Amino acid sequence: MTSQAPLDCVLALLRAIEGGGGAAEIAPLLARDYTLSEAPHLLAPSGATRNRDEALAGADATQDVVSGQRFVVRRTTCEGSRVVVEAEWSATLLMDLPHWDAGEVIRARVASVFEVRDGRVVSQDSYDCYFMPPPA
Repeated sequence: MTSQAPLDCVLALLRAIEGGGGAAEIAPLLARDYTLSEAPHLLAPSGATRNRDEALAGADATQDVVSGQRFVVRRTTCEGSRVVVEAEWSATLLMDLPHWDAGEVIRARVASVFEVRDGRVVSQDSYDCYFMPPPA
């Protein structure tokens, strides 16, 4: 893989996720020492930290949970190897989750801070704010 600008690397990762990419499609974009840290949110009240292998397994498992993932990037900020992305994320649920039923579109406002090294994402700190469905 040729080295690419940090923003290009991060956007390639988002496109791979949108394309339904599992581990095989996402792995080339992640450094071997990649870590993902999620701040507490509606679906993970305690937050979560995953290493590369756990994140790739999660990418494969996600294909059974949601389809049609989409990121609408609202703003990016780059400084050296650090990229901050603010985006609207949405996906259609394939199974029931707390607060949502299968077939519903789930949405979140996300902010993620990525570190990139040698054309691969080394770390991602995500801050996801999920929109609650309207009361029935």
